[in-house]
Amino acid sequence: MPAEVHARLRQAFGRRVRRNVPLARYTSFRIGGPADVLVAPDSLEELQTLMRIVADCGAPCLLLGRGTNVLVSDRGVRGVVVRLGRGFDYAEWRAPAGARRCAQVRVGAGRALGRFVREAAQQGYGGVEFAEGIPGTVGGGLLMNAGAYGGELSDVVTSLTGVTRTGKVLCLSGASVGFGYRRTALPARFIVGEVAFRLPRTAPDGIRHALRHARQRRRGSQPRGFPNAGSIFKNSPAGAAGRLIEDAGGKGLREGAAEVSPKHANFIVNTGGATAGQVWQLIERVRRRVWRHTRVWLEPEIERVGEW
Repeated sequence: MPAEVHARLRQAFGRRVRRNVPLARYTSFRIGGPADVLVAPDSLEELQTLMRIVADCGAPCLLLGRGTNVLVSDRGVRGVVVRLGRGFDYAEWRAPAGARRCAQVRVGAGRALGRFVREAAQQGYGGVEFAEGIPGTVGGGLLMNAGAYGGELSDVVTSLTGVTRTGKVLCLSGASVGFGYRRTALPARFIVGEVAFRLPRTAPDGIRHALRHARQRRRGSQPRGFPNAGSIFKNSPAGAAGRLIEDAGGKGLREGAAEVSPKHANFIVNTGGATAGQVWQLIERVRRRVWRHTRVWLEPEIERVGEW
């Protein structure tokens, strides 16, 4: 990466700029080579400064939240990797005057999604119970339109604020965002800094039941004890991805230390020392196997990033 980019970032962010940082420690797979530069801005203003420097220098830029739903190349990531700092970890609650049945909450994109779900429950508001147990941040959940058990974040998002690739702050209404199944259509290289939600007042017993139901279903079906990136494939109109893989005999398939979980076929786990290359080889192997068995071509839910 050009020395000019590093020098300007170092001048703006000081010691929060680090070079040649191994990214395995920042991904739920515990896989990934080094980032040329890792920066942690703490505010929208700092994020604006960062994106302007990146744009001026023409440097590649990647946002990495908590590293869930991504597969980082063994060769690492060229350019600048952004991880939102502590300044993006907040939730501000407000009940509009006369609105006893709902609350509006502004949540920093860096806040853990699970923490936000539990805070909503404590406040007596529902609408996000389905996300209990989903890893990652609120921002990451928004980008993937995280959902489960009949609910999606898009159901309760009213607006979002972020920074464009040229450093401009932009606020978008939830209705204007192109939400889809496990995706969100946002401007290229747009980094979300804050998400606003409208949540309904919900009976405490109903919230507790929904949270308990989500926990039990995940604990009963999802692998524990090995690093993974959550669901590998999107569900298909032909059926749930896990069921299609299992029916095709995909459970337990391995490439090196990467394994299709014997507990849930839509999870690939790192049994110890797996590489990104092994995981991707296994993904392709599973897709081909399901295709031969069902003529369904599974679409990955995880994003492959870095130098491949």
